[in-house]
Formats: sequence, C-alpha cells, structure tokens
Amino acid sequence: MKIIVPMAGRGSRLRPHTLTIPKPLIPIAGKPIVHRLVEDIAGVIHQNIEEIAFIIHKDFGKQVESDLIAIAEKLGSKGTIYYQNEALGTAHAIMCAKESMSGPIVVAYADTLFRADFTLDVSADSVIWVKQVEDPSAFGVVQLDANNQIVDFVEKPTHFVSDLAIIGIYYFKSGETLREELQFLLDNNVMKGGEYQLTDALENMKRKGMKFAPGKVDEWMDCGNKNVTVETNSRLLGFLHADGEQMVHPSVVSVNSFIVQPVYIGENVTLNNVTIGPNVSIGNNCTIENSTIKNSLIQTYSKVRNAKLDNAMIGNHATFDGDFTSISIGDYSVLD
Repeated sequence: MKIIVPMAGRGSRLRPHTLTIPKPLIPIAGKPIVHRLVEDIAGVIHQNIEEIAFIIHKDFGKQVESDLIAIAEKLGSKGTIYYQNEALGTAHAIMCAKESMSGPIVVAYADTLFRADFTLDVSADSVIWVKQVEDPSAFGVVQLDANNQIVDFVEKPTHFVSDLAIIGIYYFKSGETLREELQFLLDNNVMKGGEYQLTDALENMKRKGMKFAPGKVDEWMDCGNKNVTVETNSRLLGFLHADGEQMVHPSVVSVNSFIVQPVYIGENVTLNNVTIGPNVSIGNNCTIENSTIKNSLIQTYSKVRNAKLDNAMIGNHATFDGDFTSISIGDYSVLD
C-alpha cells in the first residue's frame, strides 16, 4: 500500500503561521497535522505502508522535505518528495507523483483529520471517505444506491441529494488505473475553471463500470484557519484523553500551577503560577508564567507571561506579554 499526500502551497487562511511553515506541518496535540493524518489512515487500512509520497511546492525548502521524510520513516515507510509548482488542480497535483502510483494507493489531502472505526473494503475498485453533514450545499457529496454503492458525485448541491460529504481521502485498488484516467484528463485538456479535477477522473471510472464504496468516518476535523484549527486541537485532545494517552511529559516543571485536562504539554516546559486547560497544547521548551490559558495552541520555544488566553494560537519562538485574549501570532513574533 502507498499513500499519496498532495500538500499544495503554504495556504493563506492560516496566516501568519503558514508564512514560515506549511499548514500540514503545524502541530496538533504535539504532532504535525500530516503526521496524524497518515497515522489515522494506517489505523484504518491495517496494511503495511510501503511508501508515502508528499507533493509540495519547491519553495517549502529542504528542512520541510527532511521533516516529511522523517514522518514516513517513523511509520516504517519510504518517504518520497514530488513538486507541484503550478496550482493546476487536484488531478494535476496527484499526477506529480505518477512514478509512485502503482498497486493499491490512498490519496489524502493534508489539511484534514478524522476519526473512524471501519474496515476498508479492499475488494472495491475505490473507497471514498465521507462524513454525514448538516449542510451538504457547502461540499461535494456522494449518492448511494440500495446496495450502499456510490452511484453519483455532486459538487455543492443546490437542492438535497445526499448529506454524505467527501472529506478528501480516497482508496484505489489500482494506482495504475487512476494514473491512466488522470493522464487522459491532461492529454485531452479536460479542465474546469482552469484546473484538472480528480472528480472528472472518478466520473470516467464510474462510467466504465468501476465500483465505488463509501468509507464513513465518525469525526471530520478541519485545519483550514486559526479558529477551526484551535477547535480541532481541542476535539483531538478530548479523543486522545478518552483513549488514555499520557500527554503531559514527565520533564514538565510546574510551580504553583494547575492543569485542567485534557491538555498536551511537551518536553522541557516550565509552568509558573499558571492554570492550563482545558483544551490546550503547549509545545517543547516553552515557558508560561502568571497566566490562565484555555482552548489554545502554543507551539515550541515560546514565552507567555501575564496572559489570559482563550481561542488563541501562538507560533514557535514567539514572545507574548499582555492582556489580549483571542490572539494569533506567528513564529518569532514579539507582542508585549
């Protein structure tokens, strides 16, 4: 099994954090989003992951590439880097990794997390991960027949056809077949809105009689902007705490401080006269003093003093000293 992970550009909705680090590498509860994503996929497919192919922009830099290779290796997989330097759509992005598209593959977009408890139907030609949503008009959805097979894909329906939204994770029994269908789009310039779309390839595969099954997830968590990323961090902390994970590192130094679970606190963190939690992640080597923090995400090597934070996101190597509450400051920022 191989996993193909299109990561596109740095993104603008999560700035200033993505000015210095691509969104999929922002940590949620102590691990980068993309790391948690591939771990969750591995937990669902129950197969050996031979290779993880990451599709990035060349300006991400060598350190990011090294970090991604390390994520793959931690899962016992080979890590491969490919480049998409023009935003020409989902089909074009996946095809940038065409050399890795052989055998069974999973395609997963790297700005979403999920929780699921189902067994992957490896007999299907394709499985599309979906989540039941209240307002399907904002999503691409699938329609099912009486045999629980996908019979249609509808993008942002204006009237109700289904409430099963496509979350951006797909299984294909044959990577070679998907590659051929995507190549057809590129060769024949089949575009919508100036982009090559994966859904056009799925439609062609469906017309040829290939069978699509749904993989229904229990939870779907977005990391598109600051507010939803903080919310996703809170939800994930709750799940991990319920699973019994120990998320406060034993090296934490706590003086006159209180921890309200669930929280994640990394290595070499100093807490002095603070209340942390619930729903707070603090990365390695941070110092927090004279503060109350809840529902927030603080990355590594940052210093927070005299703060009362709620729904806040602070980057790496940042310094914050003040009474603002719902803040968002990026790496190496100073606000006092």
